[in-house]
Amino acid sequence: MRPLPRPQKRVRMDISFAVVNVVLLLIFFFLVTGRLMNPVDPEIELAETSELPLDALPSPLLVITAEGGWQLDGRDLAPELLGVAIGELAQPPVLHVLVNRHADATLLTGVLARPELAGVRVRLVTLRARKGAP
Repeated sequence: MRPLPRPQKRVRMDISFAVVNVVLLLIFFFLVTGRLMNPVDPEIELAETSELPLDALPSPLLVITAEGGWQLDGRDLAPELLGVAIGELAQPPVLHVLVNRHADATLLTGVLARPELAGVRVRLVTLRARKGAP
């Protein structure tokens, strides 16, 4: 009779080295891409665009100011003439709406609820401002 063979020890892979490498790579990535390496000097004032040329914005663009004034493609527009202005747009109409960020939210919801916009696709336009800008 032969003796039974001894069971072989299972070789387990140690993944702790790989985990440490991944964690160190992530830390390095966030250090390089973040502002920790190149902080912005607090005395530097970053530029902010307050007036954009109309050719850089989508058309037709309905701008609603914080005070409630309306402009369609740079021309003043009385709210009661919105239906007439939409009728002059290319069909099917797509209206881009830009609302002042300091305006009350009810101003935007009031505009979007108008019956003249029933068959119109509306796209909200935003201006991107940097952190710390007014």
